[in-house]
Amino acid sequence: MTKPLRSAPESAQDGTAAPLFIGTAPDSWGVWFPDDAQQTPWSRFLDEAAEAGYHYIELGPYGYLPTDPEKLKAELASRDLVVSAGTVFTGFHRTDPAERDAVWKQVHEVAELTAAVGGEHIVVIPAMWRDDVSGEAVENEHLTEDQWQNLFDGHNELGRVLQEQYGLKQQFHSHADSHVCTQQQIERFLQGTDPELVTLCLDTGHAEYGGASSAKIIREHPERVGYLHLKQIDPKVMETVRQNDLTWAAANKAGVMVEPPGGLPDLAGVIDELEKLDRSLYCIVEQDMYPVASFDVPLPIATRTRRYLCGCGSRTRIR
Repeated sequence: MTKPLRSAPESAQDGTAAPLFIGTAPDSWGVWFPDDAQQTPWSRFLDEAAEAGYHYIELGPYGYLPTDPEKLKAELASRDLVVSAGTVFTGFHRTDPAERDAVWKQVHEVAELTAAVGGEHIVVIPAMWRDDVSGEAVENEHLTEDQWQNLFDGHNELGRVLQEQYGLKQQFHSHADSHVCTQQQIERFLQGTDPELVTLCLDTGHAEYGGASSAKIIREHPERVGYLHLKQIDPKVMETVRQNDLTWAAANKAGVMVEPPGGLPDLAGVIDELEKLDRSLYCIVEQDMYPVASFDVPLPIATRTRRYLCGCGSRTRIR
């Protein structure tokens, strides 16, 4: 039986325009993997996300937070935290049966947990053509026509499965060193996928990294923007990245992602564009910082970033 899609966060009840909902994610605490000694322990992340003033969070990589729904719900409730989304990693342009089976196994695990704890979305990150840690090229930078079609078909199927089996919405996340990174590639992806099944997790930092304009995407494809990751890049570091063709792994270590409002794009301008849509959206803060220099680094940055973002626009708020 088809499950109903969960509704967006409640709009304001006082007749004002729909608010935006600012949240955070394990990524802002330097978390990229389910288990890594260089990462902030999960209980500390939850404690500090709440201490920084956030109410909405993402699950991060599957296995980082507890995967037992009842345990996770208890941990969240004790800190007044709510899950907005889970995250999966896909490579639908690829045709290896074993790899596709592994992707779908992950999809069902993450979707089941996300739905069980009240999440509404699945953020979907495409495979990168360069390894995200070593930077080694693992495939061609450019897709063939057949690979593009495989990509479209895979995401349409994923959107249908998430809706019908779990009542969740697919939010596709363009990414550095992936085949969907530039403005042209994002446009092509939108043209090739079903808007009823695929909308964007518009990551402002990764869009800027690929030379795409977040504001333009919002203006020209408002119906395809279903979720956001708010982050900025350091333009000086990005210039070095482009000049030297640095990998995403090297760019991240060089500090390409920077604390707002010190980079690009202008997030106040992005929020202004979002408010024109007059609908509630999750806007999740992500500042890639794996590995963190110290576990004491993320909390003050997360606190300052929340304060800055909630001062942008006229209707943004935490709840």
